[in-house]
Amino acid sequence: MYKDKKSGILGIFVTVVILIILVLLTNTENNNLTAFENAASRLATPIQNGLTYLKNKVNGNNSFFTDINNLQTENEELKKKNSELEQELRKLETIKTENQSLKEYLSLTEKYADYKTLPADVINRDISNYSKTIVINVGTKNEVKEGMTVVGDKGLVGYIISATDNTAKVQTIVDTASSVSSLMSTSRDPIVCKGTLDGSSTLKAMYIPTEAQIIQGDSIETSGIGGIYPKGIHIGNVQRVVNTNNSIDRYAIIETAVNFQKLESVLVVTNH
Repeated sequence: MYKDKKSGILGIFVTVVILIILVLLTNTENNNLTAFENAASRLATPIQNGLTYLKNKVNGNNSFFTDINNLQTENEELKKKNSELEQELRKLETIKTENQSLKEYLSLTEKYADYKTLPADVINRDISNYSKTIVINVGTKNEVKEGMTVVGDKGLVGYIISATDNTAKVQTIVDTASSVSSLMSTSRDPIVCKGTLDGSSTLKAMYIPTEAQIIQGDSIETSGIGGIYPKGIHIGNVQRVVNTNNSIDRYAIIETAVNFQKLESVLVVTNH
């Protein structure tokens, strides 16, 4: 601290002296004092440089450029490590996704243990107003055939309507051309669930027996009648009942158990 103060006072003193000299030189005839000015400049410059060096030395500023180089090297190393960490993170995310798929397949297989099934991934979907189909990554090479039932973790998805060597097209139960023979879980009364234009997660339950008691929240499952779907596969739940002037025409809106917009993994039932 003392050295800093001393060098600062000395620098101020020399600077004041130089300024006085320069003022005097400015107010004197230039032609007569040119040689003297040059001499004064040559004398003052090394003194100023020496004081600046001394001050920087005391304050530690001489390490500035060295620090800059070190920071640049550290920055490059950090960029390299960051890139390596990003690559590892992507690998971990891939492993996580694969593990999640395996868990879904395991859950599906356990849930439908009574059936012989084939796991598959959804690789394309067409959930528009009129056509509600998906494409899965198994086909005839995997012994997939038309008419086979497709299920998801939450319930019924649909059935195979066409197949190539490595892919198969599935008509979902929410397709407007779909019709599923069903049962109400509480009363066991038969109904028919059809796809609608209203959305990608609702069905219209029709042909409800006049004496049947259908209530909101009631579970709907496949009846096994019709030869397409096995019996007892969950379809969805009654969202609301719509009564009409004629009790024969009343119907219910069923919310499907499967979210077709987010469906990723399925099982193809190869026997039932």
